[in-house]
Amino acid sequence: MKNLKSMLQFSHWRPQKRAKVLEVWCNADVVCFDVDSTVCLDEGIDELVEFCGAGKAVAEWTARAMSGSIPFEDALAARLSLFNPSIAQVQDFLEKRPPRISHGINELVKKMKARNTDVYLISGGFRQMINPVASILGIPVDHIFANQLLFGSAGEFLGFDTDEPTSRSGGKAIAVQQIRKANGYKSLVMIRDGATDLNLYSFLLARKPGGADLFICYARVQLRETVAAKADWLVFNFKDLIDSLE
Repeated sequence: MKNLKSMLQFSHWRPQKRAKVLEVWCNADVVCFDVDSTVCLDEGIDELVEFCGAGKAVAEWTARAMSGSIPFEDALAARLSLFNPSIAQVQDFLEKRPPRISHGINELVKKMKARNTDVYLISGGFRQMINPVASILGIPVDHIFANQLLFGSAGEFLGFDTDEPTSRSGGKAIAVQQIRKANGYKSLVMIRDGATDLNLYSFLLARKPGGADLFICYARVQLRETVAAKADWLVFNFKDLIDSLE
């Protein structure tokens, strides 16, 4: 890990690369954040699973999902089926385990708002757990792309909304396209971690219409070397991003 930091930290990049990255970052119209292990310190699904007492049974599926070895939608359905959370359990979880926000993210979001930069949250997690995070950061609900747990009239678990783009592999790329198309943004930056995000970066590398202009890997919570090695900028502290906007 130490060698990777030395190789990829922003200060070690070529001057022309640094200048280009800073130009895009400082002039972005919109910044899209991952939530788990980026905006928040935890993986939301894992926290809910543990709270419901099914941590060990689901851990293997979580590892496979994060490695990218199986389609995201298959891993999501499998994990949920192992513990079938009720709406009462989810509400109890939210009350007893409020979101743990990453240090510096609140200040960064405020800084971007002051610069008239829009902020979105794009996550494979669930709206029920992400809405409180957005509320803390002052991000409007219509700036969230995430999955939705479905419950019956008695509060029983029915599954998740498969119409959400983030419910399947490659869905985050679709969300990015939708955000750009709907708002006409000229410059979009993504900040995230995770193997699913590496798959997304393959999309970004192709520079298809509607993709992101800059991919920043936030590695303070989880350092995934395959992701970090392909990022435009690797950061371990949101303060680095805040300071660069001064």
